[in-house]
Amino acid sequence: MYVVGTAGHVDHGKSTLVRALTGIDPDRLREEKERGLTIDLGFAWLTLPSGREVSIVDVPGHERFIKNMLAGAGGVDLALLVVAADEGPMPQTREHLAILDLLDVPAGIVVLSKCDLVEADYLDLVEADLDDALRGSRFAKAPIVRTSASDGTGLADLCRAIDAALDVTPAKRDLGRPRLPIDRAFTVQGFGVVVTGTLVDGALEVGQEVELQPGRLKARIRGLQRHKTKVGRLEPGTRAAVNLSGIRAEDVSRGMVLAAPGVLKGVHAIDVKLRATELLSHPLTHDAGITLLSATSEAEGKVRLLDRDALLPGEEAWAQVVMDQDVAVVRGDRCIVRTTNETAGGGVIVAVNPRRHRRNHAPTLDALDRLLGGSPAERLLDLLLTHPVNSSDVAALLGIEPVQASGVVAELNAVGSLEENAGRLFARVWLDSGVGRVVEATAEFLLSNPLRTVAPREHVRSAASVEQASFDALVERAVAAEKLEVRGAGLATPGHSVVLPTKLKGQVDAFLAAIRTGGYSPPTEGPLPPPLLAYVVESRLAVDTGAGVVYDPAVYEAMVEAIAAQLRTNGTITLAEVRDLFGTSRKYAQAFLEHLDNVKVTRRVGDQRVLLRG
Repeated sequence: MYVVGTAGHVDHGKSTLVRALTGIDPDRLREEKERGLTIDLGFAWLTLPSGREVSIVDVPGHERFIKNMLAGAGGVDLALLVVAADEGPMPQTREHLAILDLLDVPAGIVVLSKCDLVEADYLDLVEADLDDALRGSRFAKAPIVRTSASDGTGLADLCRAIDAALDVTPAKRDLGRPRLPIDRAFTVQGFGVVVTGTLVDGALEVGQEVELQPGRLKARIRGLQRHKTKVGRLEPGTRAAVNLSGIRAEDVSRGMVLAAPGVLKGVHAIDVKLRATELLSHPLTHDAGITLLSATSEAEGKVRLLDRDALLPGEEAWAQVVMDQDVAVVRGDRCIVRTTNETAGGGVIVAVNPRRHRRNHAPTLDALDRLLGGSPAERLLDLLLTHPVNSSDVAALLGIEPVQASGVVAELNAVGSLEENAGRLFARVWLDSGVGRVVEATAEFLLSNPLRTVAPREHVRSAASVEQASFDALVERAVAAEKLEVRGAGLATPGHSVVLPTKLKGQVDAFLAAIRTGGYSPPTEGPLPPPLLAYVVESRLAVDTGAGVVYDPAVYEAMVEAIAAQLRTNGTITLAEVRDLFGTSRKYAQAFLEHLDNVKVTRRVGDQRVLLRG
């Protein structure tokens, strides 16, 4: 399935052309019909002579609605640049042409409309003007088709030209990560929320769970339509209407993106190779306020130029755009940057949520160049040097088919540049660096806390600035290299031990004797200071159940077994029964049961506990 979009100056006949081709009026709003002016996106569909069915997105031509035009132009496979024969190229013709270039629309046809209003000789002059306007753009060699929606002239020729152009236009790829940038959201009585958009990067199915970003709104697909026909599945490249359950219409708006859960995240900054349009009237300066537009999303922000102080018409520059609010974009998406009154430029996103870069820093600029133009293997390795990635995400991250992604991983594996652990890919250099940070964080904690026998895993992870998904792999590698030891729930450097001073040892011995004597009701007054308590717990000399209740290990094990035995016999146990079983008070019974819940021995059901294990 392909999507065809219109473009061109206001009142040059775009909507009339669509209506003549399809029999469908794309102007759906009352104000559009009253004013004869397209304000927002319109939609239609057409079966071509080849039997190929295409979707059509009709966009407004007036300069005041350029953002609506951009919302429709993203994701089209072929653009029809409509130019009225009685006026020729106009300001919005040139701006729309520049936008189509910046969005890298794969194919285009120039449609000379209203040809019935002028003589044939005049049409030749208009085409000569068009040649000048198109020079240097992706439409420079596009076919020009003369048409008239009034008498049908050239419409059959236009359909054949669309067919021919799509014959050599690659279809949308399935990267396994369906995304639907939402251009409309509304409620249908009896069905609920419906959103529409152009599906890219993957397929959608009825019953599938989805997520809307930004915002992480959860929903389920209740129904799918393509061209008002119900279907069970939609392939990438399809204009889709998606009926959602579990979500409210007031929570959904244009600019959000529907995707499989976990595919997208909120993006507050991007790295982009910006190309300024030749129409730019004032240079785009460093830290200028801009509006970022990508697919249907829109956000205000600032542009940080990384390799110059100002971007002149026609120039290219590396930039980091920081937005005031999140958008849902991914690496490889195209974006447009607008100032208050004009389209300044655009380009391809090479990184999302990057760290702040030093300006005019050669290594940074080189790395960005590799992300843009390097081989898939170079780009993957650059990504892995900053953070690990899931093996299943490689195709989507690189914008290639899954079979190609497998080849890239094999290539880097063969030269020893990466390792795979639990479905995640790690650059060896990143692993070595990460192991060093984890070992250093462990050693620093133990040095700063001389009474601790182990460093808590979560403290080490946080201090080493490692995400949870990668931490276990780093610990595993550090243990294999004999740089760390796993002791219970904590970590220690090899050979680390604690030798208590005589005074502290006496204090510990007295405490242990007291809880041993206390049995099921150990003393809770005058507890050990936190560092000493952590020492006895980590040394397995005592068990801390929380709430200030600490047991002798032998007593603790006996209590656990007694409760487990009663649960195996009776199925449930209450707090009062625990209190009576050990001849203790409610305080002790409650602290012990809540501890067993926390360590997953029991589970609370109402006022009773049931056995989970043991």
